Amino acid sequence: MKRRTLLAGAALLPTAPGAQPLSSSARPKTLRLAYNSAEVGFDPPQVSDQTSVAVNAHIFEAPLTYDYLARPARLIPQTCAALPEVGDEHRRFVFTLRPGIFFADDPAFGGKPRELVAADYVYTLKRFFDPRIKTEHLHHFENAQILGMQALRERAIRAKRGLDYDAAVEGLRALDRYRFEIRVAQSAPRLTQLFADAGLTGAIAREVVEAYGGDIMAHPVGTGPFRLARWRRGSQILLERNPRFREQFFAAEPPADDAEGQALVQRLAGRRLPLVDRVEVNVIIEEQPRWLAFATGELDVVEMPTGVAPLVLPGGRLAPHLAKRGIQARSSLGPDTRLTFFNFDDAQVGGYTPEKVALRRAIALGLDNEAELRLVFKGQGLPAQSLLPAAVYGHDPVLKSEMGSADLPRARALLDLYGYRDVDGDGYLENPDGSRLTLRLAGVEDQRQRALNELWRKRMDLLGLRLEFDIGTFGELIKKTLAGQLMMWSYSWNISFPDGDFFLGMAYGPNAGQSNDARFKLPAYDRLYETQRALPDGPERLALMRRANRMMLAYMPYLAHWHALRTDLCQPGVSGYRRHPFTRDWWRFVDLA
Repeated sequence: MKRRTLLAGAALLPTAPGAQPLSSSARPKTLRLAYNSAEVGFDPPQVSDQTSVAVNAHIFEAPLTYDYLARPARLIPQTCAALPEVGDEHRRFVFTLRPGIFFADDPAFGGKPRELVAADYVYTLKRFFDPRIKTEHLHHFENAQILGMQALRERAIRAKRGLDYDAAVEGLRALDRYRFEIRVAQSAPRLTQLFADAGLTGAIAREVVEAYGGDIMAHPVGTGPFRLARWRRGSQILLERNPRFREQFFAAEPPADDAEGQALVQRLAGRRLPLVDRVEVNVIIEEQPRWLAFATGELDVVEMPTGVAPLVLPGGRLAPHLAKRGIQARSSLGPDTRLTFFNFDDAQVGGYTPEKVALRRAIALGLDNEAELRLVFKGQGLPAQSLLPAAVYGHDPVLKSEMGSADLPRARALLDLYGYRDVDGDGYLENPDGSRLTLRLAGVEDQRQRALNELWRKRMDLLGLRLEFDIGTFGELIKKTLAGQLMMWSYSWNISFPDGDFFLGMAYGPNAGQSNDARFKLPAYDRLYETQRALPDGPERLALMRRANRMMLAYMPYLAHWHALRTDLCQPGVSGYRRHPFTRDWWRFVDLA
């Protein structure tokens, strides 16, 4: 999961340990990409920004993955020999690895090839429970209630030390060299989805973590098709083919009516992966430079910056001058939502009393999401009625909420009804008790954020609500969010699962300080969430999910804005690229003419 000029001014890290110098005479195939946020680093438990997550997905490998072209999404083995054995009413899971898979070479292995074994996945999962590691992803495994793991973590916290990785745990153990077992306290019908996300279950070798210690973020070593070759922090990341990567050949099963997918299979079937030698990831934060880099041929693939949509997709069709050049465009709605959270621990906007609920709902009614989508994001999305997008199980296609349309008169009436008045005559409302009311919205420093801030200010001024802004880098804002230091922040969540549980979990009390950025804690909601989580998919679960969703809408810990329509642009020589809704691992499938 993930929560964005070029090349100048950043320090160049040395070539990765064990990597061979790249030969300019060999003219390696280099796939050139760009992202609009700087990476944080490359230790999966510690990162959630989209750039770091994307890079990690091509270095580390989870036991499972998704068929690249199958729709709807279908789980398939990756490092496993087959899908896991599931028993005891979805309380026991046994994963069996394929022998002969090796980590990329690294000095931590003492000059010897290092095979992937079951104990590596046991160690990888245990790291999330280590209190020394700051992670916002622990909730995935805590909520699964892996037998014995929470007790092991609590012992480490009480002793004020790191996790005892050698301690035997009933619910997480290697059965032999290639098999590991997960046992959980209650039925977990969708637990296997976690094992298709490299950011959660991508295998990490203990030797590497212990060798690099606090510098592990700069030393990713996995079994995937690529390895880190060079890193200019905040500017460029260069990956190269992993010489230890096993023999893997292109195979996929698109639907019979997917003509493009079928043609892709015909063209690439049996080709050894990865199809390119290097991947160059550039950080270009502003939209215009990023678009110009693609337009001038400096990038092979780019997600279309929304600000250039009228130029690139006039009337929803690729511009004739781009089509003439052979530029390829493909648009898709994915499992993501742009939202604003309200910190429930904040004295101004948080709380469960009627006047605080009224304030948040008035803000939602006062903000014009349609104008934001039209003016700033150039219509590249669909208005949201809740956090759950159409791509995930649990989405309600007939739901109509007050998030979908602005209504200033209703917003003003709501504030007036609950006692918000302009006491001192300065044009801004005070709290019902007469104290000063000031909203604070966090954001990054870029041109798009400035346009968003202007829209927010205009709309809040119309409500008589004073608004100020907190500016920081994306990484800084994530840290402040996890520490509960921000009042409000707008961003997008793009998830890696075909299920709405993650979005509902954003309001689950025990997830506060992790995915629950709003720090919302309501026992009645928690009971609903826990009950639906243990049920198999079906009418009973779906009804509970929708009850939980409506409870979120009532208390409004989050304001859902819209669901993004993403358009990927490729140069004429690019083949093989298809955005998958749930996996970030696609660089291995792309070829260049």
